[in-house]
Amino acid sequence: MEEIRSFIAIEMPRDVKALLARLQGRLRARSPAPVKWVEVENIHLTLKFLGNVRADRVSEVSAALREACRGVAPFHLKTGGIGAFPDTARVQVIWVGLNGDLEKLVTLQKRIDECLSPLGFAPEARPFTPHITLGRTRDNATRPERQELGKVISGMTVEDTGIISVESVNLMRSQLTGSGPIYSVLASCRLE
Repeated sequence: MEEIRSFIAIEMPRDVKALLARLQGRLRARSPAPVKWVEVENIHLTLKFLGNVRADRVSEVSAALREACRGVAPFHLKTGGIGAFPDTARVQVIWVGLNGDLEKLVTLQKRIDECLSPLGFAPEARPFTPHITLGRTRDNATRPERQELGKVISGMTVEDTGIISVESVNLMRSQLTGSGPIYSVLASCRLE
């Protein structure tokens, strides 16, 4: 049986992707560390990574996602500050934070966890930290390079605020290729 590498995400509007691409460019120009930058067309807000899902289970996962979205009204988010996981002294992931209706976003993410749990998808062990990933340091990045990158991140601001109107949530397919992942929508669930 075919397995599909999947995740649940909120798509970013074009203008927000353009804003984040400009921010990536500024970071790229000043980054002392080797970084794998997220391709602009692939920038999204992940709500849950599912891993490999059997193709014959996509419809039940889609139904659970529709149930999670039922009764959740559309809402707005805004891009916020920039930061790093686990912290700026040991940069592994470079991200942009979010502001706006975070309470609705967190509620939606919890509902997704709750609706998918009976299907065998374990709820997230860590608290949900809303963010948009811009890049990941490569394995060969040295500790001093990561620390210097952390200083660059700490000194950078996000001048423009991108508005994200959240009106739907997508079940996504991620096909890994030698030139990077290719994402496609398996199902889209509108917020009501």
